[in-house]
This record gives sequence, C-alpha cells and structure tokens, in this order.
Amino acid sequence: MLHIVNKSPFDTGSLASVLRVAKKDGGAVLLIEDGVYAAVKNSATEASLKAAGMPVYVLQADADARGLQSRLMDGVSMVDYGGFVDLVAGHDNVQSWL
Repeated sequence: MLHIVNKSPFDTGSLASVLRVAKKDGGAVLLIEDGVYAAVKNSATEASLKAAGMPVYVLQADADARGLQSRLMDGVSMVDYGGFVDLVAGHDNVQSWL
C-alpha cells in the first residue's frame, strides 16, 4: 500500500498513524505538500521514519518550494510528478491521510 501524507507531522498525528499501519502492510510513504517537513534531517520525525523500515518518498516540487532540498534525511527518494504517478500505479492500494 502507498500511504500519502500531505500534512506536517507537527500539526497533525497523521504520520504517526501511517507509521503504525504501514509497518503491518509493508507499505511505502509518499510525503507531499507540508508532509515533506517530516523528512527533514535531525527533526523529531527522522528516527520514526527510519525505524519504520519502509521506503519514504518526497515530492521534489514540494520540497523545493519549501527550501528543503538540501535538508532532507538520508535514504529518502525524491520523485517528480511522473514518479508520483508511477508510485500510485505501482501499488495495489493507495491511502491519502488527512
């Protein structure tokens, strides 16, 4: 399952919920919009994302718009809009978390 998070982890508990659920389904996480703040190096969420042991993707346009491109944690994969579509098409289920 692909889990899409668009809210900052500092505003909502969506990412924490995703990490609990996604561990069980072997899913991947795509961070978009303000959700990209979760992938910042040395943030409160970095350890949680790494401990989840699943692929984490960040929409490059959203990271760029927030000036985060050089501040993202190691192991995160940047995707463009085409990559976003490929991720959605490559997963049987997609869940957007609000």
